[in-house]
Amino acid sequence: MFGLARKPLDLPTAATALPGRAAPLPTAETHFVFGGPLKGPFPEGTEIALFGLGCFWGVERVFWNAPGVLSTAVGYAGGVTPNPTYHEVCTGLTGHNEVVQVAFDPAKTSYAALLKLFFESHDPTQGMRQGNDVGTQYRSGIYPLNETQRETAAQARAAYGEALAARGHGPVTTEIVDAPEFFYAEDYHQQYLAKNPDGYCGVRGLGVACP
Repeated sequence: MFGLARKPLDLPTAATALPGRAAPLPTAETHFVFGGPLKGPFPEGTEIALFGLGCFWGVERVFWNAPGVLSTAVGYAGGVTPNPTYHEVCTGLTGHNEVVQVAFDPAKTSYAALLKLFFESHDPTQGMRQGNDVGTQYRSGIYPLNETQRETAAQARAAYGEALAARGHGPVTTEIVDAPEFFYAEDYHQQYLAKNPDGYCGVRGLGVACP
């Protein structure tokens, strides 16, 4: 969301990252779109997915509009700093990615379907950026919560890499890392584009279908 502002494009180490804080940040209690509790509990059988693909305002809207999705939340994951603020993440000194946590009903959709939506909704070849949004918090990332998700994600990444190569695009830079701790973002970020329909959204795909 800060565009082309100059910032680090390498992930910090534990020695160079911001210290953060022990207490979680206050956030919303209720999902602005679905009306249920933002942090659950969710219906029995609900599964969770975690993705990073650019500015989380637009990313969250992509997923809350998807069939079978029960709830979404935006936050920070994949870095070093505990309980970071948005402005700390934007410095590039926490190592965190802007991510969306997706609660879904596996009877109505699948993790593979969410991966298809993930890949088709952004450009996964850009490294530490998405379009004009530059920084480590905009990297493409999949954070599986179990072995099945990990295997499915790896298969999808390989298949989409082949589809992109056939259309002349560069290699996929999407990281696949076992789900790290998820830190909920501040209240005003949750379902931001439902609260601010004309707000910024920099998420765009390449127009290539994911097999």
